[in-house]
Formats: sequence, structure tokens, C-alpha cells
Amino acid sequence: MIQLLARLRRPRWHYAVLALGMLVLVALFTPVILHTESALKISPNQQGLSLPDGFYLYQHLDERGIRIKSITPEADSLVVSLESPEQQKEAIEALQAILPKGYVIVLSESTKRHSWLPKFGGDTQKIG
Repeated sequence: MIQLLARLRRPRWHYAVLALGMLVLVALFTPVILHTESALKISPNQQGLSLPDGFYLYQHLDERGIRIKSITPEADSLVVSLESPEQQKEAIEALQAILPKGYVIVLSESTKRHSWLPKFGGDTQKIG
């Protein structure tokens, strides 16, 4: 029994290397999992206004150096996903200049979920 315990003991530096390796892995994968995506939500404030044309917005924002990932309709609004959160302020100012009065522009910070994360979530199916 004493020989078995002696064989299982490792030098302290082995544990230090293991702990350091785990910290490096956590530091590398945390930004990937918790990455936030910057998005702006544009919706009409007045009755009778329709959603602005996404291509029109894309052209004008691109001319001003604001990089866009996507523009998608969502319910009664248009969601503009930006490549970087640093461009939110510039994009809001540009959209206020581009769009006529009557549109509300709101920040919409959403966490970006990777394709493998929903597999571990509690996705329930309704039967019947």
C-alpha cells in the first residue's frame, strides 16, 4: 500500500503546470463562448411608416465606414448587426442622419450563441 501511494505522488511542479494549463484554456475559450454581438433595432414610431430598405441602409452605412454583418427584419423592426461594438455610436448617428423622422433606433445587445451551445440547452419539443 505504501509503495502504491509513493508511485501516485507527483512533484509539486506537475500540479502547478496542470493548474496553469487549465487557466490558459479558460482564458482562451471564455471570449468565444460569451462573445456579445452588437445590434441596432430600428422600428417606426409613427403609424403608417414602413420599415426602411435594408440595402439602402447598408449602402449609406458602408459609405461612412461602418461595417455591417447583417440586416434582418424582426417582427415590426429591422435589426442591423454590426461587426464591432465600437461602431454603435457612429452607426446611431449615421442612421439618425439617413432616416427621416419617425424611426426609433435602440441598442440591442444580444449574446451570440455558437451552433454547438443549443445542443446542450434545454430545447423541449411540444408533442401533439
